[in-house]
Amino acid sequence: MTDHTQDIDPIESQEWQDAISDVIERDGANRAHYLLDKAVQQARAAGAQLPFSATTPYQNTIPVDDEVEIPGDQEMEWRIRTINRWNAMATVVRRNKVSSEYGGHIASFASAAVMYDVGLNHFWRSKSAIHGGDLVFFQGHVIPGIYARSFMEGRLTEEQMENFRSEVNGKGLSSYPHPWLMPDYWQFPTVSMGLGPLMAIYQARFMKYMHNRGHIDMGDRKVWVFLGDGEMDEPESRGAIDLAAREGLDNLIFVVNCNLQRLDGPVRGNSKIVQELEGGFRGAGWNVIKLLWGKGWDALLEKDTSGRLRQLMDETVDGDYQTFKSKDGGYIRKNFFGKYPETAALVEDWTDEQIWALRRGGHEPKKVYTAFKRATETKGQPTCLLIKTVKGYGMGTAGEGQNTTHQQKKMAEDQLRAFRDRFQIPISDEDLPKAPFVSLNNQQKAYLLERRKELGGEFPKREWRDAPKLEIPPLSKFEAQLKSTGDREISTTMAFVRILTTLLRDKNMGKNVVPIVPDESRTFGMEGLFRSVGIYNPMGQNYTPEDRDQMSYYKESTDGQVLQEGINEAGAMADWIAAATSYSNHGVPMVPFFIYYSMFGFQRIGDLAWAAGDSRARGFMLGGTAGRTTLNGEGLQHEDGHSHILASTIPNCITYDPTFSFEVAVLVHHGLQRMYVDQEDVYFYLTLMNENYSHPEMPMGAEEGIIKGLYRLSKTAKPAKKHVNLMGSGTILVQAMEAAKMLKEDFGVTSDIWSATSFNELARDGQDAVRNNRLNPLADEQVPYVTQVLSGAKGPVIVATDYMKNYAEQIRAFVPQNLVVLGTDGYGRSDSRVNLRRFFEVDANHIAAAAMVQLFKEGTVSEKDLKSALSKYDIDGEKPNPRLV
Repeated sequence: MTDHTQDIDPIESQEWQDAISDVIERDGANRAHYLLDKAVQQARAAGAQLPFSATTPYQNTIPVDDEVEIPGDQEMEWRIRTINRWNAMATVVRRNKVSSEYGGHIASFASAAVMYDVGLNHFWRSKSAIHGGDLVFFQGHVIPGIYARSFMEGRLTEEQMENFRSEVNGKGLSSYPHPWLMPDYWQFPTVSMGLGPLMAIYQARFMKYMHNRGHIDMGDRKVWVFLGDGEMDEPESRGAIDLAAREGLDNLIFVVNCNLQRLDGPVRGNSKIVQELEGGFRGAGWNVIKLLWGKGWDALLEKDTSGRLRQLMDETVDGDYQTFKSKDGGYIRKNFFGKYPETAALVEDWTDEQIWALRRGGHEPKKVYTAFKRATETKGQPTCLLIKTVKGYGMGTAGEGQNTTHQQKKMAEDQLRAFRDRFQIPISDEDLPKAPFVSLNNQQKAYLLERRKELGGEFPKREWRDAPKLEIPPLSKFEAQLKSTGDREISTTMAFVRILTTLLRDKNMGKNVVPIVPDESRTFGMEGLFRSVGIYNPMGQNYTPEDRDQMSYYKESTDGQVLQEGINEAGAMADWIAAATSYSNHGVPMVPFFIYYSMFGFQRIGDLAWAAGDSRARGFMLGGTAGRTTLNGEGLQHEDGHSHILASTIPNCITYDPTFSFEVAVLVHHGLQRMYVDQEDVYFYLTLMNENYSHPEMPMGAEEGIIKGLYRLSKTAKPAKKHVNLMGSGTILVQAMEAAKMLKEDFGVTSDIWSATSFNELARDGQDAVRNNRLNPLADEQVPYVTQVLSGAKGPVIVATDYMKNYAEQIRAFVPQNLVVLGTDGYGRSDSRVNLRRFFEVDANHIAAAAMVQLFKEGTVSEKDLKSALSKYDIDGEKPNPRLV
């Protein structure tokens, strides 16, 4: 085998190198890149096995000669920035003087202060009459610095700053970015690590979707995402970077603060996180800009004729880089520069203080500005900025470069003094122990406000108060779904698809509807949308689909309406969040309908669903093929018996488990009214089934009960002595209806049938009434809705659902009758629906038997009848508990 590392003709090699140097000198680096790329292509075409490298040397991507000057008064900006640093630190220190339980973080903003200062002074546009505004995902742990900036601008008061992380009294500031808690300030929640980058990619993608479909003119708007290098280990952080490159999201900029430390120690002690991230992002197709070294290193690198300094930079690992910045100049001289005689000679006439003053690139405003500007000018690719900093920069012995710095909440007086002196903060020795906030003088404040005025105004700022309402169709528009299907059997999924089709055709709001499917549209009967509204693809359709000659062929287009995410629930949910927050981020309310296998919803993307609530998202989530026994053949991993329980943990998620098409129609219409007319910050979750059965006409006056969660579907005109109330939801209500027939025919037991569209809403209503009565014991008592509607009902209540018993058990305290709950606790499995319902004890036989048992306990039926019922309905007392097998 030929040794490719052996230089068989050094003279020729040198000629090649000289030629490249000449090209760079005459025509620039871009021309050299072009020629080398062409040469590599030719070599590969000839069969040469060329080595692949996704990384570049451990140097700044942008040469010194290409750096640009920052507009504005840099001395003024430095002065303001140092005060910002102090106030950010004081925010945390002062709060923890009151009590250490408040917490907070100093070190993250200390490392990133220059980046945020440059962004807020020169790049991030607010929404205005002439600009749609940029979207910025702030790294959660830097928030004290952002509050400090707003304090200096006069947006936040000192009282609010004093109440950092003390929100209950209504005068405080949230710990991290939370639109739910500060709806006029924060655009996005970010501190659940990994969700920020994932949501940002889809926000950038949705911005282009909105532009391509004619809803907005995005112009040069950008989505900026600030991340820590440690956060990049979250799978979600890098999980969608291929999509960003594939769709050419040049409106997206990742800024990774590479301070080399996560919460406990180095991100990559034995290697380099910057190089790892560069390889991943470049390999995915991103434009990567590295900013590692400050201006002090430029002169050293120019003197590095031997190349030893560059070699040393390449071979030093992050663990050592962190250690260097936790020590002093003498330590760096000995342990870094002292490794080679050539590098030691570079600083032999330098003092230790000069060596210590060498800064990382992220602390140099001019270099940060140049990198940001280059990122905003990039076309056809998203950009990832890898900016190296020191965690705890400026904190000195309190935490600079130390493993403990993330947890640092307090600073001793000598540490405050060192901080003050380092940044020349105008605070007296007498006031120093109190770590007081420092206000800007009139000239400084005017400068800061002028910078923001040029960029459109205050930032961060969440715009939502002027969001327009939508003109929704009346309920009568869904007339077909309100009527009986007669002998024709359909599923609630099919009913929903017809409702969705009606909305898409609506002249007023049809264009605002966003269908979202993570593959398997055909499972939900939605393939007709492929042709009618198209699948969004920014590149259009540059191929002939296999089914082109069919009515519902797979049609992609640049203005397609369906977002088809492939097998990617997390991406589809991030899509949904982008659409569901469009009323705020773009001033255009969109109506997203995200339909998916219900088991792969809240269980898989629960953290995103929580973030959606925090984001004040508005839209519909549809859990298809729902219920533990409805998706019968797929088995354990697919059969959902708990999504409603999981959804109930999100305070502004409104959930329903409808049985009939008219219920689906009423609930969709009600959701449209609440979210897009009344503009409530809630979102709806409806479960849909793929089981076919007949649907009756909507009973007169049922609409209120459908919305509140319970109504009587059918009432016995003359209840017998033996009478029960059979209650259910989803497909299991059909089993309850069958059980009613069996009880009547077999034992003369009469039944009222109750459709419980939402046990979650019933429980919330009941709990709210109990709370009100506890807090207002002398006022008239509120009566829970369940109690009201069941107050005149005769006999026990038997509830059966396709979900765990806890779902229905929530209403027990509010039911005046004896209550029996049946549910599907346990792991699912593959079988027929009949056998699964028998196994989980929610079929008509078990419902009827449960009714007979309760009637026996109440003395209404005899022991003889009970035994007969247990035998007739084949109830086995020795049957294994389905929860345990």
